[in-house]
Amino acid sequence: MTDLKKHFAVIGNPIHHSLSPQIHAVFAKETGLDIAYEAVLSPLDQFKNTMHQLIQQKFTGANVTLPFKKEAYQLATTHSSYASIAEAVNTLEFKENEIIGHNTDGIGLVRDLEQNLDTHLKNKKILLIGAGGAAEGVIYSMLEKTPSELTLTNRTIEKSNVIQNKMDVHAKSFDVNLNVIEIAKCPHQYFDVIINATSASLSDDALHMDPKVFHEGCLAYDMIYGKETSFIEQAKSQGSKISDGLGMLVEQAAEAFSIWHHIKPHTKSVIESLRAL
Repeated sequence: MTDLKKHFAVIGNPIHHSLSPQIHAVFAKETGLDIAYEAVLSPLDQFKNTMHQLIQQKFTGANVTLPFKKEAYQLATTHSSYASIAEAVNTLEFKENEIIGHNTDGIGLVRDLEQNLDTHLKNKKILLIGAGGAAEGVIYSMLEKTPSELTLTNRTIEKSNVIQNKMDVHAKSFDVNLNVIEIAKCPHQYFDVIINATSASLSDDALHMDPKVFHEGCLAYDMIYGKETSFIEQAKSQGSKISDGLGMLVEQAAEAFSIWHHIKPHTKSVIESLRAL
């Protein structure tokens, strides 16, 4: 690759649904930058090889999506504080012999909730469903906003317990009550914000949650975007406010763009134009 244009990619499996190339193209146009950004499908067992191919081709950076955020953390030689805490990476910088791993998911989620959806987390009770890289990537950013409680649940409760044990010291430092409950017991508690961070919605798998966990006063937020998931359908049936993860996608992309280019792009018009599609 001999041209002076900087090259970037988003790597995942599946990846055909990704709006990241579109988003970064809009950011580049807005900021007057000439970049190339493409979607790359990596075989499930070839992530490391895929990344090294991009490095050999002189790519400047990459975004990482499901299911490779944990592998990206292992591959990175240096980590930002958010990536270190989450032990998951969604943004990589390639610098000489260094691979710098960042995690912008938590920043993206919180900005979408607070700035775009006017849902401030301070003193709120939050339920986070999921125990993978997506969930771990956002916990610390939510704790920083000092909700009164953050409750973790997952189909495999042991995974939630592992995350609680890891994050408990941070929760205590922010004076947040960090809990784990079985998914079947969720309806017996009140939550202001319910966030689905599982990959179940991608494959249309049900979470097997009791719809009573949702109510008119809460916001139900699914990190998946572009489809009405069973999680969203259940929330709507109970009169909850709903949102998919499109705003989070754009906001985390804006943070990645800022890391690479040291320019913070505007996001509101991008979110609105993608929603219109």
